[in-house]
Amino acid sequence: MLLFSRGEFYVRTKIDQQRIQIFLYGFVVFLFWMSLNLYAPTLPNYIKTLTNDLAMTGVILGMYGLFGTVIRLPLGIAADWLGRGKSLFFVGIVLEGVAAWLMGTAQDANMLMVGRAISGLAAAAWVVVVVSFSNMFPIEEAVRATVILTMIPSFGRLLGSLCTGWLNELGGYPLAFFVSTGSAGLALLFLIPVQEKKNRVQIPSLASFARFLARRDVLVTSFLNGIGQYAVMGAVFGFIPILAQRLGAGNILLGLLGTVYVIIYLLGNSAATALNRRVRNRTLVKIGILFLAAGFGFAAIGPSLAWIFIAQACFGFSGGISYPVIMGMCMENVPPNERSTVMGLHQTIYSIGIFVGPWLSGILADAIGLQPMFGVTAFACFSLGLLGVHFLPVIKMRSAVS
Repeated sequence: MLLFSRGEFYVRTKIDQQRIQIFLYGFVVFLFWMSLNLYAPTLPNYIKTLTNDLAMTGVILGMYGLFGTVIRLPLGIAADWLGRGKSLFFVGIVLEGVAAWLMGTAQDANMLMVGRAISGLAAAAWVVVVVSFSNMFPIEEAVRATVILTMIPSFGRLLGSLCTGWLNELGGYPLAFFVSTGSAGLALLFLIPVQEKKNRVQIPSLASFARFLARRDVLVTSFLNGIGQYAVMGAVFGFIPILAQRLGAGNILLGLLGTVYVIIYLLGNSAATALNRRVRNRTLVKIGILFLAAGFGFAAIGPSLAWIFIAQACFGFSGGISYPVIMGMCMENVPPNERSTVMGLHQTIYSIGIFVGPWLSGILADAIGLQPMFGVTAFACFSLGLLGVHFLPVIKMRSAVS
């Protein structure tokens, strides 16, 4: 009886320690994403104080996606090679702190571009974050882990967007960037005691990489999340704030616009968790695509700020319900020691949308006008999204809740 009690105590202690590690790592992720998003809701408007060129604005915003695209796959390969990702996440947090400081002190558009590029390198740490967090759960709970994980940055975005307008009113645009640097520094302190589970080292090879490229569950899911990221960076953190400002929104309303997106995104996460037992993953993705197209449609025809807030809510629900499901499907059937490479490939492909979204949107907006650009994008995202769903492999999604 005594031995059993001791064994039971050991098991319970181990479970409690694991929960503490999950909570601690989650808090670091929260601080990291708050740092990335403290300035994001009004970044396009800040850029407009240094340049009036919409195409240039799109290029600066697109640097985030371009540099993230370049580094994500090598980062994933490096994490599998090392068998761990904590040190890489540490570097990512440092880069975000530096990027925020550079953008907050920028005197011209070129310095803003450099800072935004560095923030893209920092955000690429999401590759190792997804895998490290998923490794804290049993391998069959990949979707559950990604649903939980994607809710954490949402809370970071929520607090960040709630503070953005207030910080802008208090100290102008630069203050949000300086607070962002402080948030990154705090994240570093809390990352130090996190214990990381070391995976079996996976030496990269062309053969294994080619095998991943041939997998439909990797390529199609990457394409679909690429469409979603195109929308997020081209609209939510791109030209929606500029359109809202044209319709009369001030700093507080612009911050509230970002807050609406995050709150509805969290509702989308909750819906994905609640519905996955009863609704097929394909159906959830289709719902996400429908709301994505609706968001662009409302932005295209909206004559007032109320319509823009509805568009933002549609974007939030779309991302919240589809992004974690798609990402979980991507690595659900991948061994733990190869997940970083697969996630690096997945995020590299979808990061193309992060760059192309603001870049192409800026070119179209200059050529045909801001709201017509949203109309064209609505049709393109809806058509391409349904095409991607058609080619999704039929894999039964495991429960997102225990």
